[in-house]
Amino acid sequence: MPSVLLIEDAPLVRRGLQLALSRHGHHVQVVETGEQGLREIDQAPPDLVVLDLMLPGIDGFEVCRRIRAGSDLPVIMLTARGDDLDVVGGLAAGADDYVVKPAQPAVLDARIRAVLRRSTAEADGVRTHGDLQVDTEALTVTLRGAAVALTPTELRLLLTLSRAPGRVLTRQQLLEDVWEHGYLGDSRLVDNGVMRLRGKIEDDPGRPRYVQTVRGFGYRFGPV
Repeated sequence: MPSVLLIEDAPLVRRGLQLALSRHGHHVQVVETGEQGLREIDQAPPDLVVLDLMLPGIDGFEVCRRIRAGSDLPVIMLTARGDDLDVVGGLAAGADDYVVKPAQPAVLDARIRAVLRRSTAEADGVRTHGDLQVDTEALTVTLRGAAVALTPTELRLLLTLSRAPGRVLTRQQLLEDVWEHGYLGDSRLVDNGVMRLRGKIEDDPGRPRYVQTVRGFGYRFGPV
């Protein structure tokens, strides 16, 4: 049973989502503030965090940044608004996905399961691309022999792109393959995911060697 930590300050929302997600088969721990959430993660790390943005004390953006600074724990943001400011800010902070409030339990359950599935990828050995090595069995990435820490979503994005070097993948294809979304309006997920991945594997993210932009179409990996 997946363990989920819900960080939400609104009592009715917190209780409602706890009950609903429990009915969907999740073990749900709840806390009211970001500080409580970070302590809970240190003491008993869950499988995934569902994180409200507007919290008393440190807000959801800062909580996500602190989680991401120390681990690749999957994070889904709960946003009160679906505008670019909240969504892009949450993704830039390191969130793997976002759900706009009011969050429908069935939608949130589907997003949780999709994010957790990203941790499991098909294995085909070690892929070597220039200075970059991707071990699809150990699910590790090294750059010039040094380990690169990727979140599950970043790893799945790299696995998907590097599967066929030189092949152009549209944002829609990447949304479906990596995030399991079918709505093109969520293409911000792709662009932010690529930006974060480039920041970890490229020597110069502004002139990427591995994950290249194909204007008007999407992205391709190399070839290197």
